[in-house]
Amino acid sequence: MVIDEVNHLKVTQIFTRTNIWNASLLLILAFFTWLMASITVAYIPYNTDVGFLRIKQQYIDIDHWRIAFFIHVYASLWVLLAGFTQFSRGLQRKNSPLHRVLGYIYVVNILAVTGPAGLIMGFYANGGLLSRVAFVLLAALWIFFTAMALVKARQKDFRSHRYYMIRSYALTLSALTLRAWKYAITNTMSLPPMDVYRVVAWAGWGINLLVAEWMIWREIRARKMAHTPSLKKN
Repeated sequence: MVIDEVNHLKVTQIFTRTNIWNASLLLILAFFTWLMASITVAYIPYNTDVGFLRIKQQYIDIDHWRIAFFIHVYASLWVLLAGFTQFSRGLQRKNSPLHRVLGYIYVVNILAVTGPAGLIMGFYANGGLLSRVAFVLLAALWIFFTAMALVKARQKDFRSHRYYMIRSYALTLSALTLRAWKYAITNTMSLPPMDVYRVVAWAGWGINLLVAEWMIWREIRARKMAHTPSLKKN
């Protein structure tokens, strides 16, 4: 009887709402990461007439654009994986040195590799000025939020560090959500391809950032509410 109660308690602890939510997010991320990996493989070692590059042939001979594209493609997958580990409280508690190493990989990759490459690519985005502004702004904010996360970590302001990392990773996930929005729009609406591209250029990261700000607001609100009783007593 006691054993059954212990087993029931263990099962209950495993299948909490938080654990189910985290597992669902992990599965979704794993699927889209696999999808990104399969897309990346098509460009190996140096294929210039496959996938996205088929509609960018007018830029393929521009050296800095081509270099930026391949850097962005090959390095972005590692940013996705390294960034996801930064939100594992278990990793932070049990292996903080690994957490820091992966964090530095994430930050250095964005600040020195994928961020600048994405910024260069943004100036050549399809869809005209509207799309170009969207992608340049995305790259600039991505670099800024990531740099601020590093600054706050160095200052030991880990709460602000977490908030900036949430914003940064929300923009990192735009690599996935942009494709998800494109798939959803093209399968539910009849819009010209360039109009779809203009929409997803903003929706692919703008909605992510709104969700990130909502998550941060919830954390701040929950923390304030947790301190309210003690404030009342005083």
